[in-house]
Amino acid sequence: MTWPNDADGDVFRTLEEDGFDFSSDHLVDFNIDFENWPPAAEAITLLKEKYNRVDIIEPDEEFEGYVKIQVTAELSYAFVTRVQKEITKSLKKYAAKCESWEVMDD
Repeated sequence: MTWPNDADGDVFRTLEEDGFDFSSDHLVDFNIDFENWPPAAEAITLLKEKYNRVDIIEPDEEFEGYVKIQVTAELSYAFVTRVQKEITKSLKKYAAKCESWEVMDD
């Protein structure tokens, strides 16, 4: 398969090299970074209205806080970039961006 030459494409190339099964559904984590912590309650409510799995990851000594949503879907570049854009657009007024994701294959 061929993916664009960007960070998301790099992840897909790595997954392919590792023998990832793109033909079945997987749990995909999308990480949302907020410029101001903690995130506004309205932002969390907005996410919970659209996504069933929303977790607030509090900051600690090693990492800044972020919000993680989880979506089960067949993994594709179009899916990942669409979800990232949708989240970022819907949370723009809360100074939030979704620019990272991961998938754990069992």
